[in-house]
Amino acid sequence: MQKILVIQTAFIGDVVLATGILEKLHTYFPDASLDILVRKGNESLFVQHPFIHEVLIWDKKKNKYTHLFGLLKTIRKSRYDMVVNVQRFAATGLLTAFSKGKQTIGFDKNPFSFLFSDVIHHVVSEDDQGMHETERNHQLISSFTDAKAAKPKLYPSEKDMAAVAEWKQQTYICIAPASVWFTKQFPADQWVQLINSLPKNIHVYLLGAPGDHALCEEIIAGSENNTVTNLAGKLSFLESAALQKDAVMNYVNDSAPMHFASSVNAPVSAVYCSTIPAFGFGPLSDNSHIIEVSQPLSCRPCGLHGRKACPLGHFHCARLISNEQLLTVLPQ
Repeated sequence: MQKILVIQTAFIGDVVLATGILEKLHTYFPDASLDILVRKGNESLFVQHPFIHEVLIWDKKKNKYTHLFGLLKTIRKSRYDMVVNVQRFAATGLLTAFSKGKQTIGFDKNPFSFLFSDVIHHVVSEDDQGMHETERNHQLISSFTDAKAAKPKLYPSEKDMAAVAEWKQQTYICIAPASVWFTKQFPADQWVQLINSLPKNIHVYLLGAPGDHALCEEIIAGSENNTVTNLAGKLSFLESAALQKDAVMNYVNDSAPMHFASSVNAPVSAVYCSTIPAFGFGPLSDNSHIIEVSQPLSCRPCGLHGRKACPLGHFHCARLISNEQLLTVLPQ
């Protein structure tokens, strides 16, 4: 039996996007033993995954490098036929280069790429057109699969579906209002304005991590709508995706919940503040919408990943987005 390892130890949204590679590899090698390596905290994405054999975990916060070399020992013992490294950083390059894998594949920007058997040029855009991250990732395996990137996909279990069933008894939307970066986060008072403008028959669920609970409470406190429920910190990743799946719309920032929605083909509207869809991390659901400032701003984008504050102090990239833009995407 062929053994394949995919490495993606970045943040959760990056891991979700990398599942497109898993889908394509499984299509072309359905009998292969397929493993994935992720950072600690992201392993729950693959609970009861139908074709992942093993999830390897790198704890980056506790004895980071001791654990790294322990992982290398484990990987070398597994004697993988193929190691596909999605990342461009030295640590995962070391794991790939010294994995003893028969075929080692990674991007040319990785410092250890000179030791890989297959080196793929990392392309940000092609013919001056932005390339989606799933397409960039797919280039790692396109030579032995096909030319089309697969969409990311997560597999909430029946247990995950049952855990959120009680919240699906009415028409609802989900809002994931938070982001790690201030300039990628649509302001709380503008989320409040949206909520206050919604039809009264639509229930609102606020999603996020435990650290987002206070922000969600702030939004509820400012709202005149009494059909808002704070679920931040109460749902697992897969349970959140399961709830998003049947929402009439999911409002998100340029952040991981957008990719959760894409992974279950849920309707999604992504609000872009300081970043832009051309960076290649946009929504991929069949029913996807981009919401961004309509007029050009010379200061936008101000960075690839967002900033802790608006460099110019005005935050026009968020403040100039109208409430009507958010309401327009709701199905009538």
